[in-house]
Amino acid sequence: MGMYKRVFKRILDILLSFLLLIILSPVFLLIALLVRIKLGSPVLFTQERPGKDGKIFSLYKFRSMTNEVDEYGHLLPNEVRLTSFGKALRSTSLDELPELWNILKGEMSFIGPRPLLVEYLHLYNDTQKKRHEVRPGLTGLAQVNGRNTVDWQNRFQYDVEYVNNLSFLLDLKILFKTVFIVLKREGISSETSATMEPFKGNKDEK
Repeated sequence: MGMYKRVFKRILDILLSFLLLIILSPVFLLIALLVRIKLGSPVLFTQERPGKDGKIFSLYKFRSMTNEVDEYGHLLPNEVRLTSFGKALRSTSLDELPELWNILKGEMSFIGPRPLLVEYLHLYNDTQKKRHEVRPGLTGLAQVNGRNTVDWQNRFQYDVEYVNNLSFLLDLKILFKTVFIVLKREGISSETSATMEPFKGNKDEK
């Protein structure tokens, strides 16, 4: 295992996340205020996600959806609850800023497979499980190759490819490509939904 993967990657995560949390604190306050005004409380969206080795942690984001429910008390579809303000937060990736705190705490990294839902854990095959051998990332190889428009099988292939080839140069390449994609606002939604379609397992396997 290389020194970058074992030591320097984590050091860079700590230094950069700490620095960005300080520099971007006015942006945090402004977004928090806007979320409170436009979407109400709570300002942050918190959800349990599996991290390195499948360890569960609480992921933080700025809220981008309302809490509207139907007559039976069930949340309305994502497409209905995602407001124009929420879409703007997502398209600029500003909703992801609170994950800097997850990075500082050691639950995430700047670069790595995106942390997915806990209920997906039992659906992965042995190869797909390799995505949990590293810390999940704010961005990753799948995100710079289509983001939410990539189907699940290709997305997992990118995740495993990243785990197998993790290096400083690869992280640097993904970082620069991420900046370019965010500025162009590409791949925010899948072709059929405002968010990524749920993963339902590997249909070609028993």
